[in-house]
Amino acid sequence: MNLRGRSAIVTGGAGGLGSATVRRLVDNGLHVVVFDQNTDRATELVKELDGSASVAGGDVASDEDVAAAIDAASVAGPLSVVVNVAGGGVGGGRTVSRDGRPHDKDSFIKTVELNVVTTFNMTRLAGSAMAGNDPDEDGQRGVVVNTASIAGLEGQTGQVAYGAAKAAIIGMTLPMARDLAPLGIRVCSIAPGTMGTPLMLSVSEDVRSRLVKDIVFPSRLGRPEEFALLVESIVRNPYLNGENIRLDGALRFPPR
Repeated sequence: MNLRGRSAIVTGGAGGLGSATVRRLVDNGLHVVVFDQNTDRATELVKELDGSASVAGGDVASDEDVAAAIDAASVAGPLSVVVNVAGGGVGGGRTVSRDGRPHDKDSFIKTVELNVVTTFNMTRLAGSAMAGNDPDEDGQRGVVVNTASIAGLEGQTGQVAYGAAKAAIIGMTLPMARDLAPLGIRVCSIAPGTMGTPLMLSVSEDVRSRLVKDIVFPSRLGRPEEFALLVESIVRNPYLNGENIRLDGALRFPPR
């Protein structure tokens, strides 16, 4: 797929992984809509990119906000790439704590909404828009890249909500790819390990040392730019489809 003259949407595009992805896609000739609730930070990023990106504020779970982001992208060119980075966790804890207290149900639901519902909502509406694109020589009309986590494969103690949410994203990857194949839309997901986002880099040196001790090689936090490089590889390789790809330096989460 020739990316020049096309557009992309990156949800959570003002964050650490998101902003690195926005920059990488812009470097590949795409106009990128930075879809983020933090419009101040998104605006700063867009200013830096000098006309190659635009801002769409709002909630990825809102049909109206997603439609506005799709409209903004379509003005710049056919919407051909969506990268779902928006997500996160609300609270945490064991299913039942050591003192017998059950996990808060509302925080579990909110974590699922933040990750699973937003990813599904953006993909279903963006996929509908991509279906109207002219196909390339492979019949390809678009690419969706979702963000899971290795916590969705081997969640640690206290990660039941986050692990369940990221496992759901991994579980959606293949059926989404199969659903969207007749329309020429590919779907893959990335499962990062411990990444050096600004939030992660703000922790103490002692905490950071504990975070990297089980990373096999290279023994450091992953770089957001490495996440963005994998996004580019997925977008550019037309034979990558229905796959969840780990990005973790051979890290395997211990139980706790």
